[in-house]
Amino acid sequence: MSITFAEVEQQARMLSPDERARLAEVLLESLRETPLSEIEAAWNLEIEERVAAYDREEAQTYSAEDVFTEARRIAR
Repeated sequence: MSITFAEVEQQARMLSPDERARLAEVLLESLRETPLSEIEAAWNLEIEERVAAYDREEAQTYSAEDVFTEARRIAR
């Protein structure tokens, strides 16, 4: 006999908030075409490459003041 959606929902509501959050993460992960671990690995590689470029002084940088000025200009 298979379990119904209503039964799963009822049982899930009996879990602690942390367990429900973890269940939600697992269920959302199951819907992704690309596993979250692959996405995180890609971002980690991107971060490493950007930091290395910055360390080699190859990255174009902007002062915080310039960034905020431009953000305020765009927001108008």
